[in-house]
Amino acid sequence: MAKAVYCLIDSRDQAEDIVEELKVAGFANDQISVLLPDTQGTRDFAHEKHTKAPEGATTGAAAGGVIGGILGWLAGIGTLTVPGVGPLIAAGPIVAALAGVGAGATVGGLTGALIGLGLPEYEAKRYASKIKEGNILISVHSESSGERQRAEDIFERAGAEDVSHAEEANAPRRKERPRERRL
Repeated sequence: MAKAVYCLIDSRDQAEDIVEELKVAGFANDQISVLLPDTQGTRDFAHEKHTKAPEGATTGAAAGGVIGGILGWLAGIGTLTVPGVGPLIAAGPIVAALAGVGAGATVGGLTGALIGLGLPEYEAKRYASKIKEGNILISVHSESSGERQRAEDIFERAGAEDVSHAEEANAPRRKERPRERRL
């Protein structure tokens, strides 16, 4: 079963340092997710570049221009707006997961989206609240307990808060109809 290790940090510099350390430790860019409030105005950046990026739910080029650096190495960088939270920049597997629960994110806000990723409700509420306050969520997705432990160690050495792990939610399977038995 795939699991993810999560943490919260309070600065982009700290996020860059952690992602760099994860990269050096051998984690692939598609194993690492980052979710942060878009406080620098991706919409303003997009307007400067004369794009239609602010009109879309995901704007990879605009977010990549705002983030840059080591965070730009991550897979699937984009922005999305979550009601009650505002614009967020996301990178890594979390982008697809948040896009996949888009309708749920609209109804349940960021908490609902985080629950959809597999976080227990009480942690999802705490993380959502901290992200609204400006904190950054980083997660590492892994199949191996050794990788999970390495990620936790990196998070703790970097001074991250609220380090935890959770089983990742699987996509719901289609229910099979019971077969009729003939006698």
